[in-house]
Amino acid sequence: MLDERQAREMLETLRAARPDMRAPSVKPGRDPFRSVVSCMLSAQSLDRNTAAASRALFALADTPGGILALEDDEIVAAIRPAGLYNMKCRNLRKMCRALLDDHGGVVPRTREGLMSLPGVGRKCADIVLHFTFGEAVVAVDTHVHRVCNRTGLAEGRTEEKTAISLEARLPEEFWAVGHVLLLDFGKRVCRSRRPRCGACPVSGLCEAYRSGAMTAPG
Repeated sequence: MLDERQAREMLETLRAARPDMRAPSVKPGRDPFRSVVSCMLSAQSLDRNTAAASRALFALADTPGGILALEDDEIVAAIRPAGLYNMKCRNLRKMCRALLDDHGGVVPRTREGLMSLPGVGRKCADIVLHFTFGEAVVAVDTHVHRVCNRTGLAEGRTEEKTAISLEARLPEEFWAVGHVLLLDFGKRVCRSRRPRCGACPVSGLCEAYRSGAMTAPG
């Protein structure tokens, strides 16, 4: 992996390349419950499909009790665009039940509390903490996981293990903005297919590029 100096240099270079990148601001009135549900629906789903499934479900119900009052076929029909709809329907029911029974219907504001909910893993918990509650945590999704392991910024076979590795190595000054920096970089430059190595501002630091594993054009 990159050493501490290299890791800091990489992040500073990415920040300098996108000075417009800022930590996400928490929108007043953002509903934590809706955020949890949408995040659960996003698993292995394209953003547009997740959005369509969320809209359809929330048109029927947008509270734990409201979702529990729906029939399974109603939930499945609404969330079908997001895929894995039978499993997601079961998890949504379990999550809503746990939220009512164990948390008084209030979404927890801690990682541990969020991860105690059925169907909510580390990634989903961190996304809710970051984008809904404004906490300075780096949520590791598919893009951040790829960037970290490809460049040597952090390591882990799973997104959760990468998140643990990254949290231990990330300089504190990048906790708030680290996710948006790495996400933007993963989407625009360090893409899964046809990465733009020739246009990459940190290719000189990247473990994969320096090893010759990455030779894609810019």
